[in-house]
Amino acid sequence: MIKVLVVDDDFMVARIHSGYVARIPGFEVVAAAHTGNDALEAVRRFRPDLVLLDIYLPDLSGLDVLKALNDVDVLMISAARDLPTVREAMRSGAVNYLIKPFTAAALTDRLSQYAASRKRLTALGPEVGQDEVDRLFGALKTPLPKGLSSATCELVADTLRAVAGDLSAAEAAALAGLSRVSARRYLEHLCAVGKAELRPRYGTAGRPEHRYRWIG
Repeated sequence: MIKVLVVDDDFMVARIHSGYVARIPGFEVVAAAHTGNDALEAVRRFRPDLVLLDIYLPDLSGLDVLKALNDVDVLMISAARDLPTVREAMRSGAVNYLIKPFTAAALTDRLSQYAASRKRLTALGPEVGQDEVDRLFGALKTPLPKGLSSATCELVADTLRAVAGDLSAAEAAALAGLSRVSARRYLEHLCAVGKAELRPRYGTAGRPEHRYRWIG
C-alpha cells in the first residue's frame, strides 16, 4: 500500500480528499494535518510515501513545508494558479500540482500516474540506461520540429501536466510566460506526438475554442 498524508487547513476539505484517496486501490490514508508544523510532525511520525499538500496553511506556506521535507514525495493541491507559485513548487521537487477545485477523477488520474512511476522504479536494477531514464522523467524522445526548443517544450508540457482539466493556448501561454502563438505551436506538437489531445469547446456561436489536455 502507498501511504498518504493529507494536508489542508480546511477540515472538511481534508476529509473529502481523504475519502477520494481511500477509494483508490493501492492507497491508504495514514493521517490528516491542518497546519504546516503538524504536517512536518505527521511526516516524522507516520513516514508516508506521498503527501497531498495545500499551499495556504495558517502557520507556514505549503511551499516552505515542501522544501523542509526529505525522503517523501509531494503532490501539491492548491487554489494558487499563478505561474511563480507553480514554478517554485516544481523546482522544489513536487511530483505534480493539482489546482482546486478538481474532481475525484482528476486526483485518481494523478495518483495512478504516481503509482505507475513507483512501480517502474521498483522494477529497475541498481543501474539504468538512458531509455529507462527518459521513461521515468517523461522525456519527449520524438525530434522537435525546426524552431522549437526542448527546454520550452518541457516547460509547456509541465504547464499542461500541472493543471486539472484542459487549457486554451492563451491560458497555457500566460502560465508558461510565452506568446500565444508560441504556446500553440508547442501544444500542437505535444498533440502530434501523443502527449496531449485537442478538445474543441463549442460555445453559443462562432468557431469552437481549442482546448488542450495532457494525456502523456
